[in-house]
Amino acid sequence: MKLIITDLETLPCRVDGEYKLIGPGRPFRHCVGCFGCWIKTPGVCVIHDGCELTGRNLSKCSELILVSRCVYGCTSPFVKNVLDRAISYIHPYFAVRGGEMHHRRRYENRLTVSAYFYGPDITEAERATAERIVQANAVNYDGGAGPVRFFQGPEELEGVTL
Repeated sequence: MKLIITDLETLPCRVDGEYKLIGPGRPFRHCVGCFGCWIKTPGVCVIHDGCELTGRNLSKCSELILVSRCVYGCTSPFVKNVLDRAISYIHPYFAVRGGEMHHRRRYENRLTVSAYFYGPDITEAERATAERIVQANAVNYDGGAGPVRFFQGPEELEGVTL
């Protein structure tokens, strides 16, 4: 399964295969940093607003796909909020990978992180930052990095297959 997190009301792309979509249909509360999803209810956020199972949804997917406006080389606030709420996907304990300390994997699946950014006039510095962030997220999830692509606007995504 693919898990797609987007800030778009309607996804203009085609999706091959089974997928679950998390979009801006309803407001999600921000992560409060309580670590309840790590300790009290492992894998499930303690805030019950429809976003509490995002970590578990990540455990069932082979690919995490971000479709987002590029904001200073990062995802939009909505997509970042959902990713913050998915911290329960990883374990609170640490492991050293590639000479760096990262969270241990909680689940058996290994996912790939891909990103499709849109926005007018995305600078080269913003592109480089976005690519580094996607790579860093993939490493932290103990997964792999997929494609990172850039578009002028969401309408350009119409011919893209995820």
